[in-house]
Amino acid sequence: MDTTTFFNLLTIIGVLFLVMAAGYICRLRGIIDDSTSKHMSKLIIEIGQPLLIIGSLVGKAFSWELLKSGLVYLLIGFLLHPFMGLCALLAGRFFPDPDERKLTEFALTFTNCAFIGFPILAAVFPENGTFYGSFFVIGFHIYIWTLGIYMLSRGRDDIKLTPKKAFINFGTVPCAIGLALYLLKAVLPMPALLTDFSGYMGGLCMPISVLITGALLATQRPRDILTNKRLYLFNAIKLIALPLLVCGITKLVTLGMASSYEIVMFCTVISALPSAATITMLSELYDIKPGYAAQTVGSSSLLTVATLPLMYFLADLVAKL
Repeated sequence: MDTTTFFNLLTIIGVLFLVMAAGYICRLRGIIDDSTSKHMSKLIIEIGQPLLIIGSLVGKAFSWELLKSGLVYLLIGFLLHPFMGLCALLAGRFFPDPDERKLTEFALTFTNCAFIGFPILAAVFPENGTFYGSFFVIGFHIYIWTLGIYMLSRGRDDIKLTPKKAFINFGTVPCAIGLALYLLKAVLPMPALLTDFSGYMGGLCMPISVLITGALLATQRPRDILTNKRLYLFNAIKLIALPLLVCGITKLVTLGMASSYEIVMFCTVISALPSAATITMLSELYDIKPGYAAQTVGSSSLLTVATLPLMYFLADLVAKL
């Protein structure tokens, strides 16, 4: 195992934990309230995340070889989400409450692969982590508005799938723009003004999104989280069982491939990330137990501090077999 990469991972996880703690304190002191949290979320979703994706693509020097590698991770994004969705569907049977089952399936399927995932990927893959992540999240944004909405719509007539949301949203459009600009770099140099602007604005995502997660944790009574047995089961599946399953299957699928190690590590790390914060916004929008949704995101984000290094260590052992 590359000890430098492992310690880089520990460092970024430690930073995430401290930022989360700062968000928790900010909520307790009234610095972040419901209104502030919603406006900050909107800032990240509509401005920060698009520019983070664009900046991750235009910030790399163009090469056809790198583009081919990116397309591999695009394919991974389209294959991994249905697999995790199937596992989530099977795991949902352990959650008898219909609304909690829907939220659990959603939270198991979709990880925080951009806001928290990009800095984690940058630590694990210093050269191309965020570049690969930008291709992976294309599938994330398409599935979240199709498979994800389908999960939440069961038993509800007011929640409907729309093709427009699936293909035109704050994730897929920036991916298309970023990819177009990256291809343009093959013939034209990219202005530093654009790369610097997208880099600075995209840099807002990690601290603000993790601050919001910490503030979200502060809205839940510690006793409610600690005594909720379903959350222990959820996190055991989300942060340990599912990543290990993904790791083993990815290793079998990529046996003999030159890029097997990198793909196994990428898939394991992505699947071991906490639940996507999008679930809290959608649960509030559709009035589907927002308190439970907040607990899944908050608890998985907190426990990732301990479980992600363990999953990285185990994935490294498996990937080298």
